[in-house]
Amino acid sequence: MKNLKENQPSVNFDIEKIREDFPILKKSVNGRQLVYFDNAATSQNPVQVTDRISRYYNEENSNIHRGVHTLSNIATGEYEKARNRIRRYINAADSREIIFTRGTTEGINLVAHSYLSDKLEENDEIIITAMEHHSNIVPWQILCERKKAVLRILPMNEKGELLSDELEGMINERTKFISITHMSNALGTINPVKDLVKTAHKYGIKVLVDGAQSIPHKKIDVRDIDCDFFAFSGHKVYGPTGIGVLYGKEEVLEEMVPYQSGGDMIKTVTFEKTLYNDLPYKFEAGTPNISGVIGLGEAIRYIDSLGILNIEKYETELYSYAVSEMKKFSEIKFIGEAEVRSGVISFEIDGIHPHDIGTILDQEGVAIRTGHHCAQPVMEFFNVPATARASFACYNTKEEVDIFTNAIKKLYEVFK
Repeated sequence: MKNLKENQPSVNFDIEKIREDFPILKKSVNGRQLVYFDNAATSQNPVQVTDRISRYYNEENSNIHRGVHTLSNIATGEYEKARNRIRRYINAADSREIIFTRGTTEGINLVAHSYLSDKLEENDEIIITAMEHHSNIVPWQILCERKKAVLRILPMNEKGELLSDELEGMINERTKFISITHMSNALGTINPVKDLVKTAHKYGIKVLVDGAQSIPHKKIDVRDIDCDFFAFSGHKVYGPTGIGVLYGKEEVLEEMVPYQSGGDMIKTVTFEKTLYNDLPYKFEAGTPNISGVIGLGEAIRYIDSLGILNIEKYETELYSYAVSEMKKFSEIKFIGEAEVRSGVISFEIDGIHPHDIGTILDQEGVAIRTGHHCAQPVMEFFNVPATARASFACYNTKEEVDIFTNAIKKLYEVFK
């Protein structure tokens, strides 16, 4: 393999050092060094994260918030330290606005159940967009079916861009909530969420932003966006699976009822009445994923050490290089070519099924995703059954893009 500094983007970014933090990148797959381009599904973990989780289990393992002994106090302190680090990372006003969940999906379900369920009446309306992940479709469908409400869809154009100007015309006196993706997992489109939130707030409508895809690629400032809720998953942002965050404005969270009930979300319990705990604990029932929270906190610390703006600049150059190299293949058709996009390239190759593309690339050591990407309405809009999807992270390189495109050339040898 060539020196990884070759073709390195101009930003001051020590890619060799960063790659050393991810030992899985040294793994051999089918006799080739792994090229991991499936980051939109799950990113890899740096050793700083896995070592931190191991240290928790080896040196600090204890339940939190309930003990007076030393280990419990240490574990509680580390758990809350992670919460505060995440608060700073997304610029929330207070750590009480950071709710730990199992991931973006649970965060969206929590809002659907705890915020909107009691407010929604028959014929009321919820607005989502045409490019949503199933996790930001199905919870609202279920709620609408139960309440006999209406789910409305903000459309997109053939480039995979939202028709944002149409939002205001969709809003009426029956509109009760809006939920939008910040960045499409299937197209890479980055939506103008700040503008969409501003439009919604003009009419007093609360907005949830699904930040699962944007969180590893862009600087997130929830107060600047002014969204009422923001949800993301740890495993998209170099952290562990099974852990995520729901941000909510304090005044909105205060009016909500708990999503789940049990231990730690209570102040007092009698057989006659239960008093709920304060924020954020009234939404964190039971023993939480302590190691996951600590691991996610370490992942955020790792990103901070690199600088999210440095990551964004590096990935922008890498993404542009990948697109330009792929455009050299006349048989490749891009699915979604928004003016503002990042991180994800969805494509198809004339005459070759996406699953066959993924299989042949895997034989060359290149891991991509194929299928509908939990975004079947997007596939239907573009009239394709599935796409091949390459997605990038801060540890990927231009040299890996070259390996990827060379592997595409071999597809033609197999299918010509």
